[in-house]
Amino acid sequence: RGGRDGRGAAARRGGGRTCAPYDPAGRRLHARGGFVRHHSGMSVRPSRPVALVAYDPAWPARFAALAARVRAAFAEPPGIPAQVEHVGSTAVPGLAAKPVIDLDVVVAPADVGRAVARLATLGYAHKGDQGIPGREAFRAPPGEAPHHLYVVTPHTPAYRDHVCFRDHLRAHPEDAAAYGALKRALAARHADDRDAYQAAKAAFVAALTARARRAAGG
Repeated sequence: RGGRDGRGAAARRGGGRTCAPYDPAGRRLHARGGFVRHHSGMSVRPSRPVALVAYDPAWPARFAALAARVRAAFAEPPGIPAQVEHVGSTAVPGLAAKPVIDLDVVVAPADVGRAVARLATLGYAHKGDQGIPGREAFRAPPGEAPHHLYVVTPHTPAYRDHVCFRDHLRAHPEDAAAYGALKRALAARHADDRDAYQAAKAAFVAALTARARRAAGG
């Protein structure tokens, strides 16, 4: 279902979602080259530049190809029931975004372990939950175009927040336009610091997701 990106159908799907408040992942950590030390003493990776581009009509097809591969792997006996959703900014028609497809693979809690093992057969490297309960992150197979894949379980904030925010932007183009304008301004301001870029837009995302949750009755 995540592959059907028509604006009208997406708006209808967005009306019945139950949303949880958005909780942006990660904290701003300044890094201007090489590894730096967080106040805890731990080494952290350097910040990366912000690569924001105009919406690409080819993104839904890229998602569809990635999702089809996952579905085929999960269909092999013994099958793993799963739903694959296109989430993130590349899932919102017309919205500027980093050119990286985000996928949520939704499975029952009892199937998370099997899903991790099945994705390994496709070359995905498991990175753990990265501090976000209910969301297992994966690195794309070597040599492939960058994309983000997460195994999530239903009724968890990690999944509901992704879908809630996406569906609201699909159904409300005025909010999508405002978000796009903010992203472009922040990308220009923080072109070489992705952590600062993410932190600067967190309040907008939190407020908009909370509003979407109220509208959905969640």
